[in-house]
Amino acid sequence: MKITVNEDLCCGAGQCVALAPEVFDQRDEDAIVVLLEAEPGEQVHAAVREAASGCPSAAITVIDNA
Repeated sequence: MKITVNEDLCCGAGQCVALAPEVFDQRDEDAIVVLLEAEPGEQVHAAVREAASGCPSAAITVIDNA
């Protein structure tokens, strides 16, 4: 799994941080998403997929490795 985030699309809702704090954080000054781990371990894949699908601004992209 590889993750990318589009900071320009991020609205700072924070759902990603709540679902996968090992992978996502937010900047203090504007709450924009910060990607902590672009290729996380399998133990958080389900949470990352949920964060991406629930992102209100579609700022998270997940690419599954074949």
